[in-house]
Amino acid sequence: MASSIRSFVSRPLAVAGFTVLVLIVAAALAAPHLFPGDPLDSVAQPLLWPGQDAHYPLGTDALGRDVAAQIAHGARASLTTGFAAGLIGVLLGTLLGALAGYFGGWTDDVLSRVTELFQVTPAFLLMIVIVALGSPSSQLISLAIGLTSWPTVARLVRAEFRTLKERDFVLAARSLGFSNTRIIVREILPNALPPIIVTATVLVAMAILMGSSLAFLGLADPNTVSWGSMIGDGRGLLRTAWYLTALPGFALTLTVLALNLVGDGLTEALNPRLRELVA
Repeated sequence: MASSIRSFVSRPLAVAGFTVLVLIVAAALAAPHLFPGDPLDSVAQPLLWPGQDAHYPLGTDALGRDVAAQIAHGARASLTTGFAAGLIGVLLGTLLGALAGYFGGWTDDVLSRVTELFQVTPAFLLMIVIVALGSPSSQLISLAIGLTSWPTVARLVRAEFRTLKERDFVLAARSLGFSNTRIIVREILPNALPPIIVTATVLVAMAILMGSSLAFLGLADPNTVSWGSMIGDGRGLLRTAWYLTALPGFALTLTVLALNLVGDGLTEALNPRLRELVA
């Protein structure tokens, strides 16, 4: 663990991505204190450009709403959706992948067919159908994204378990009479965690993009501001007030880039072969 941390810290891009991600999360957590009140309330003259009024450093939109407040509160909505959907995808994919890889046989056949079914189904279309059938909310959007993103994790975990279950430490655990549940949870899963953690960062980044895409299409809670909804609201004013889409778009891009840099750093730090190669 210590060598992995040292390896991660020694990579400037990974550290930069982690720093940016921490700052974005901190801004999201501090949003209610930095910008109290409803960010969707009109507070000033419409279409103030960034820097035009010191009270509204990032300007206002067509309805006179503070853009800085919307970006800060939008970070909460976007990150919450991304992390919740990523957690659902990782948990579901890990569970199904572990069962398929460990037990094999008909269990593997059935779960592999289910995984393939979800993989061949257009994920974004399935998300739209799930959200459209219910009332758009952050919880439903997170669930929809999580239910369409787990196959990637499942295939990875299945491959890891199929390899690890033949190792000597697993055979020793079986000879000692350990239950299947104990072998899966306490023996194999800890050894399969590094690739799962790396995949989780990519999954969160994808979930943030998917959630923003749904919000851009209007499939989001209308009472909650998000980066996707801000971009959607500002697209009609691209010629006259391009900052309304550029600023939330920059925040979205920066967050996804930071997550990808962290994921790349974790890939190298948690992989012994890559760590030795870079060293």
